[in-house]
Amino acid sequence: MIPSARTPAPNLSARTPGFADRLEAWGAASLFGVFGLLPLDRASALGGALARRIGPFLGVSKHARRNISRAFPELSGTEIGRVVAGMWDNLGRVAAEYPHLRKIRVFEAGGRIETHGFEHVDRAVATGRRMIVFSGHIANWEIAMLAGIQHGISVAQIYRAGNNPLLDRMITRFRGDEGELIPKGRVAARRAIAALRRGTHLTPLADQKMNDGIPVPFFDRPAMTAPALAVLALRFDCDVLPARVERLDGARFRLTVFPPLPVTRSGDFHADAAALMTRVNATLEEWIRDRPEQWLWVHRRWPD
Repeated sequence: MIPSARTPAPNLSARTPGFADRLEAWGAASLFGVFGLLPLDRASALGGALARRIGPFLGVSKHARRNISRAFPELSGTEIGRVVAGMWDNLGRVAAEYPHLRKIRVFEAGGRIETHGFEHVDRAVATGRRMIVFSGHIANWEIAMLAGIQHGISVAQIYRAGNNPLLDRMITRFRGDEGELIPKGRVAARRAIAALRRGTHLTPLADQKMNDGIPVPFFDRPAMTAPALAVLALRFDCDVLPARVERLDGARFRLTVFPPLPVTRSGDFHADAAALMTRVNATLEEWIRDRPEQWLWVHRRWPD
């Protein structure tokens, strides 16, 4: 196994926090403090209950409803409402689970996480293969990177830094000081390349919109998709492994690592990258269709 890397100082926004940022961070810190004092299961349940009660009335829920109705045109308004409520329940639980994140033992026998498919990771490590292990903002998406760290491999996650630098710093602390966090931005590609060159594996969340990405089908509509995953996989001959996180019951999860996706090498680099991202989006779509209430539908994933 490759030893875990320490996290370099996060490249957070240089923007000076304003009054609204400080007020939001104070409220979040208060909630995190309460959640941290409670046992994990009770904290998760409380976070879910609060978000389920408040979230559906927030303005962003209108965008979630529109996304769901376009992805699942067969659903009634009542059924869409249930998915939205379930989405908020999951998001509230994720928030409440952050103060407990470093205490979660992914591979503990009889613990709260079922794990499957890690033989694919072990096979790649044994043969010296680089890996890009992708997931999405589904269930508690922090579990996949946590599993990589606790499995004893060096991992780096490319993520979108929060708009509020104070809140972003808080979340970063909850993630701990193992593994590397690479904020999206001008230096992200350079840092991801450096990580792969030194033997670190990437664990990107591949379900967010990128305005200057490439159009790739997602729920039968073109979605602007970051091609970096495919570009890096082709350039560095990486195994591309899907890692699915499912919330089973409360703060209990199933983490499944699937065999590597096929990577086409036709000689047309751009076509091969588009083909791989099409497979990535199809994989994410399959998971979301199975448990739609566990995905972050408030993303502006498609052009309006």
